[in-house]
Amino acid sequence: MKKTDKRIITTSPQIHHAASTASIMWTVTLCLVPAGIWGVYIFGLRALTVVLVSIASALLCELLASLAKGKITLGDGSAFLTGILVGYNMPATVPLYIPVIASAFAIIVVKWSFGGLGANWMNPALAGRVFVFFSWTGGMTTWKTPATWAVDAGTYATPLGAVKAGLMDFTGKAQNSLDFLSQAGYPESSMGHAVAEWFSGTLNLSLSPAKVDLFVGNVPGCIGEVSALLLLLGALVLFIKKIITWEIPVTYLATFSILVWIFGGTRFGNGAFQGDLVFHLFSGGLILGAFYMATDMVTSPVTRKGMIIFGIGTGFLTFLIRFYGSFPEGVSLAIILMNIFVPLINKYTGPKRFGYVKKEKGK
Repeated sequence: MKKTDKRIITTSPQIHHAASTASIMWTVTLCLVPAGIWGVYIFGLRALTVVLVSIASALLCELLASLAKGKITLGDGSAFLTGILVGYNMPATVPLYIPVIASAFAIIVVKWSFGGLGANWMNPALAGRVFVFFSWTGGMTTWKTPATWAVDAGTYATPLGAVKAGLMDFTGKAQNSLDFLSQAGYPESSMGHAVAEWFSGTLNLSLSPAKVDLFVGNVPGCIGEVSALLLLLGALVLFIKKIITWEIPVTYLATFSILVWIFGGTRFGNGAFQGDLVFHLFSGGLILGAFYMATDMVTSPVTRKGMIIFGIGTGFLTFLIRFYGSFPEGVSLAIILMNIFVPLINKYTGPKRFGYVKKEKGK
């Protein structure tokens, strides 16, 4: 009996991966959940309302836009992830119409006006955040006191905002940013003191409560960006599952850290190589931006060399905006500015076409 040849000849690619767009998007979302839970814990149920409103607005806009194209795309998880990132980049006290507009701008203007998922040239969530920040700056810069602080409820500036504003008014000198916050009357949490005492008594290590607060997230800030600890744990899962790679976040943080170390202390009159790395690494949205938004597959370079260039550029721009710009934070703008250069980076770092011969001048 003649055997039937069951081999199938197909075009490339011949190597396939079990991961899909939906599985990647939902995995990233799950990795972000712990940081969101912490934000709700320290800022209250109002923070949960802001995140849910952001997600609902993003899903509604995605549904309307995809229906206009004749295909519902809610199941791929991209709109849900955009909504949660928009919510995480909001203060807990923000008026609810602001996250609604931010999500609508992200989905309709940035994503679908360019053709939908995979066609947008910049990160939708960051674009939405920047749009409402410049449109409603007051609502986007009012911060709630964390519940972990042993002070009366109220509003405080973020650590970056406090240092930026204080440097304009304060006439004395501090050794670094953390010392400056304590001299300026910035409170510390009871949790920070407890952890610092445990390290001192058990491991004989000196650790300031302010550093603990920054790392854990006992500080004012956006809902999902304050806990560097939980964001890093989520990023570790993304590395293990190979959803993100080291090139962008490592070069981003390394470039930023080197520049802060060299030039960061000059603002306090300490000279070069005296910058406060701990403060700037764990303040603001640096960890959220480096691991969850700069690594966006759609808006980041496709080659390893390109990713490294992208990370270096983003780190440099973040440093430039934070230290010499008029705003205390620079992560969102830095990533968006580098998104503009991604096509150019891809062009000059991509592999040459097989059989391509460069033409010589005059021929």
